[in-house]
Amino acid sequence: MGRSRGQRSRDKNKASLPQVPKNMKSDGIDVEYSQELADHADLEAQARANAANQRTSKRKK
Repeated sequence: MGRSRGQRSRDKNKASLPQVPKNMKSDGIDVEYSQELADHADLEAQARANAANQRTSKRKK
């Protein structure tokens, strides 16, 4: 019964990675992208992704 309490705090700690400075964390974007090879669907998807990123960044502040 007491074991779950220790695991919960450990898991929360692991998810936030406190030992890594925020400026060194990756943003998860590691895909090379060529603007010259983009078609209309790619440009729409990129615009939607940028809009979503702006919404989430506003929400975090």
